[in-house]
Amino acid sequence: MAERRPSARDAIALVADRFAELPCAMRDYAPDGPLGWQGYDASRARAAERTGEAESVVCGTAEVEGGRAVLIAFEFGFLGGSLGERTGDRLEAAYTYAREHRLPVVPLIATGGSRMQEGMRALTQLQRVARQSVLTREAGLPQIAVLRDPTTGGGWATLGAGADVVLALEGAQVGFAGSRVRPADADPAAYTAEAQLAAGAADAVVPAEGLRPLLGRWLRLLTAPAAAPAGEPAPPPLPLGRTEPPASGWDAVLRARAPGRPRAGHYLDAYFTERVAIRGDRCGGTDDGMLCGFGAHEGRTVAYAAQTGTATRPAGFRTAARLIRLADRLGIPVLTLVDTPGAANDAEAERQGAGAAIAEVFAAVAGARTPLTTLVIGEGGSGGALALAAPGNTWATPDSYFSVIAPELAAAILKRPVTRVAATADQLLIRPQDLERLGVARVRTGEQPFPGTG
Repeated sequence: MAERRPSARDAIALVADRFAELPCAMRDYAPDGPLGWQGYDASRARAAERTGEAESVVCGTAEVEGGRAVLIAFEFGFLGGSLGERTGDRLEAAYTYAREHRLPVVPLIATGGSRMQEGMRALTQLQRVARQSVLTREAGLPQIAVLRDPTTGGGWATLGAGADVVLALEGAQVGFAGSRVRPADADPAAYTAEAQLAAGAADAVVPAEGLRPLLGRWLRLLTAPAAAPAGEPAPPPLPLGRTEPPASGWDAVLRARAPGRPRAGHYLDAYFTERVAIRGDRCGGTDDGMLCGFGAHEGRTVAYAAQTGTATRPAGFRTAARLIRLADRLGIPVLTLVDTPGAANDAEAERQGAGAAIAEVFAAVAGARTPLTTLVIGEGGSGGALALAAPGNTWATPDSYFSVIAPELAAAILKRPVTRVAATADQLLIRPQDLERLGVARVRTGEQPFPGTG
């Protein structure tokens, strides 16, 4: 006997401590719906009897680990969780309630797509849902989608992929094309939650038992009241490495490149009491060298985008831009940690749109209304580093440098021998104390040494 697919009520029970269904006035259908599809009324009646639901979604308010939200739970047993006009009525009512009561929206999706028995009237519900999502985004409210099995068609392309944060249950079927409409030779592994995570379309894949605490953390961090006055930037982290200034430009370079110095992960662990990560650029790419997410610092939520010492890929820049735009919309301050020898410059990076991706970050930083803070914790390599730097609020640790170009490349361009690289580094004025004199950055001082770097 096939295992029973979890219902909408099962999904609600999986995440919610309390749930109260929202009333919704739904339209009356003409016999057999807008197309007069023979047998449609009977199909809906059987679905209602089998599931106990009047439509393919159940909407209500919930408490999740102490955080309040509007939940939209799909009932796959009701005609495959398909979207029809009455589904659209419920979804619009739920989004409207969320905006009126300043609540985040959490769709728990399990759908096969639009309801063919209602034809184009059903398909146009996707425009209706997209409009509600945009209005909610403009209201500064977060949307966190949970992808259940299956999440396909227009439900994935609007409620799922259009959310700010996308969490997926392990093993869930996820893709625009459902199993019955894919090419016969399609690789089924491409239509999974895990594949979407690898392609940068989902932020996390989580087992069912881990969903409630993870969703609770997300709600807590994205809806936490500000613990500081609006517009106040996040304080830069204290330096974790050496605290004495470098003696020369080349000394600064060597210290920034030292394998044992503290990296972004150490800084994030020291700065935040809890944090959650976003992953991927929503364009098919990920970059493990760019860590992005939200964390709690001294009772306040701070967004972070942190380079980890590698050459930043286009997907990394696009993920950082996505993070900054989301934080800006939610009024959350941003901390960026700069640590890269520069933007990736290989042929594949060019094919992936390196220049456009870097431009996207520059634009996100320049247009942000929320305050940004930057700490250079290692290498600050040219425009790939500057793209993440906050104008007027950039700090540098004593074991970092920031340069218009790597000293070796500068020497090569000037046709200087290798023996002149160190002198070129001095000439570029790239030490933290040089940057402070130039008005580019301030030296971040403090007494919090990282073990093994003294």
